[in-house]
Amino acid sequence: MLRLRAICAFSWRVFHFRPFSCEPLISQMDKCTNEEQVFDLIEKNKAILSEEQVRCAFNILWQFQKQKTSLLKSVEYIRDHPQFLTLYNLTANKMEFMNDDNLVNVLYITQQFAVEAHDPLVEALVTEAWRRLERFDVNVLSKFSSCLADQHLYFSPLMGKIADIVNRNFETIQDLRPLSILMVNISSLISRRFQEQLVNKTELLFDTIDSSQVNTARRIVQFLRNIKYSYYPLLERCNNVFLSNVNDLDLDSISKILSLYQTLQFHSFEFILIAKKRLTEMIPLFDQPASFVKLFVALGPVAGPEEKKQLESTILLMSEELTSQQALAVLGAMEEMESRNSHLIKKIASILHKNLDTYSPVELLKVTQALIFLHFQSKELFVKLRELLHSYLKISVKPSEISILVCAISMLPSPHLDEAGISRIEAVLPQCNLNDLNSFATSILRWIQYGHVYLDNTTGKQLTLLQKVAHYGHQRLQKYNHLNLLWEELKSLKGDWFSETLLEETVATLQCLMDEINYTNVVGIASFISRTNYLNTLLLDKIASVVLQQIEKIHPFAVFAIILPFSILNYDPPQRDEFFGACIQHLNSYLSILDPLMLVFLGFYLATLEYFPEDLLKTIFHIKFLGRLDSQLELLCASLNMRVQFRLMELNRAVCLECPEYQIPWFHDRFCQQHYNKDIGSLNGAQQQIYKMLAEILGGINCVKASVLTPYYHTIDFECILDKRKKPLSYGSHNITLGKLPETQIVGSRLPPGAERIALEFLDLRAFCRNIPHLKGKSAMKKRHLEILGYRVIQIPHFEWNSMALSTKDARMDYLRERIFGDGKS
Repeated sequence: MLRLRAICAFSWRVFHFRPFSCEPLISQMDKCTNEEQVFDLIEKNKAILSEEQVRCAFNILWQFQKQKTSLLKSVEYIRDHPQFLTLYNLTANKMEFMNDDNLVNVLYITQQFAVEAHDPLVEALVTEAWRRLERFDVNVLSKFSSCLADQHLYFSPLMGKIADIVNRNFETIQDLRPLSILMVNISSLISRRFQEQLVNKTELLFDTIDSSQVNTARRIVQFLRNIKYSYYPLLERCNNVFLSNVNDLDLDSISKILSLYQTLQFHSFEFILIAKKRLTEMIPLFDQPASFVKLFVALGPVAGPEEKKQLESTILLMSEELTSQQALAVLGAMEEMESRNSHLIKKIASILHKNLDTYSPVELLKVTQALIFLHFQSKELFVKLRELLHSYLKISVKPSEISILVCAISMLPSPHLDEAGISRIEAVLPQCNLNDLNSFATSILRWIQYGHVYLDNTTGKQLTLLQKVAHYGHQRLQKYNHLNLLWEELKSLKGDWFSETLLEETVATLQCLMDEINYTNVVGIASFISRTNYLNTLLLDKIASVVLQQIEKIHPFAVFAIILPFSILNYDPPQRDEFFGACIQHLNSYLSILDPLMLVFLGFYLATLEYFPEDLLKTIFHIKFLGRLDSQLELLCASLNMRVQFRLMELNRAVCLECPEYQIPWFHDRFCQQHYNKDIGSLNGAQQQIYKMLAEILGGINCVKASVLTPYYHTIDFECILDKRKKPLSYGSHNITLGKLPETQIVGSRLPPGAERIALEFLDLRAFCRNIPHLKGKSAMKKRHLEILGYRVIQIPHFEWNSMALSTKDARMDYLRERIFGDGKS
């Protein structure tokens, strides 16, 4: 009887408030033109609203909200409205009767109206959704995962449960839109194997999505960013979606895509060019700081001089209204833009100064790096910054955070670390990975350098600390027995300390694990070797072998990184022609779509290896390509712009000298004359020694020339001329003018019959591999070029000149005589 009464009570509660037809009220809501009309309907019908009508009311309010320009203001207005509270209470009472879709949809919209995560209604909705989780379809599951993501619950047990459901139902999911949402939200919790399965699934399903699904493509790129995987085939396909829909991309979309590309180091010249055009058109459209800061950050680094000036002047006018986070974003963009607007730098710095205590350790490091890069000076700001960093250091326990704080302190003027700071570092060293240890070492070395300059008495303690850092670095290296685990820590590792202290052992560990090198990690290992300047022929041979066997699985965009270490280190693998041939063949069909600057660098590095693929060179030295390159140069910062121009000049020179049969003209006279129109440079200590000795050996200062500029603009340290009897010739007597700026295609003044022109080059440690005296690619190419130009090239390695065997002047004089005359006599 009691059970029957309970059922009757339940029936009455469900149906008492529900009208016979929901349609009339929902139809009325659909016809509303603003929020007030919706709220009026809620007020009049609150006693009879069903869960379906509650859902409809939330939906319509959210549709109005999405059309607003001043979003935050509207959110506050809606959330604080009395009838929103009515909806709130109705939802709390009716949530158990809502279907799955409605429940999660109401949760989502409630969060969009800025109802806090700890609000009882939100907590109740999440709890109810958790209870039903196993029965959710993929669309509801994906929206619920987004609700959790909005609450930053990426590592929660609930998100873990969602990841498990996706894993169990992996084969049945065939809709890429909700799958892409789930992929982004569970990416922090899943294994590498599951990540790869999701990437493969995405490739299979990609053609099922409409080409206009920009958000799905963006989420795929975001997933790749989250799992730190620059998977070119998917990136390319997503990029094509963005290019096809560029007119539909708003500021938010462009800003996010550019940021994701930068993190993934994916370069799409076409997208950046179109994005720049779209963003430039938006400059007059935004007069609110929030939107304009986003535009400044996205457009600034790729803007031309006029656009940069416009952006900087506008942000300066808005500067008083900037929040602490907006000021930090502007500062980061100014660093990337290499801004020299001192007025704006001072203004942004003053905002930062007022808000320093609101920034996290990572943000304080960004502030420090940017201000120093922009050459900003303020004793008061830096003192406050140092105090804040020290206060964080006293309470921090995370190794990565402590390394960030120590790095920031070491970059400040007058860096100082007290006993407590040193103890804090020592305490976390056993828990540190290689990146943290490298960061600590770099910071300590800065302090030691500062101590030497100012005779600081703490250098002994710092050296002891440096030894402890090295000890834990060696210990950590010995623990690795899987290549991919080691690679995770190596991929961003660089710096003098690492090279001097751990590099040899790291390469030895890589060599032990080199059987694990395959198409998935070969690009990364090749990139690491390029950064180290360490020649290990076994590793390079293994890379070449893997590439030859698995070239079809390696994306053409990755070919440049694979070739790079062979070029820099001047090493030919056993199957040289097959290896380089396979790489170039793999690239050929992509020549028209690769970024111009990437092709220039590729062409140059192949040239250092005496490899000159005709199709590649004909592509680069074509008027259409050079036009595209000019357009891209406008998007680059000044330093990278100049580097690309130099590489193009060096490639042009190499082709003219080594492949005249291609009939590619030399067109860099003007560029070189602009660059070399000032003094070539002063001589260092060793060069001054050699210059004086050469003058003595050759019979006077007029028989040797220093800092000579050759045809095609190679610079050489010293030049002399011997006649057919090996007697030095005076430049004054024979009017040799090679030291002056040459005209186009000048081949040098004619020499007397039988005479030879000699180039002497002092080679410092940069000309050789780090571990053995093996000449690197650029130095070897220069030697070839000078010989083609008619020189006999004498290279004087630093390790020979500074050896014990040449510790006296007489020994060095004999060494030079032997190298020049070949018989030890003048």
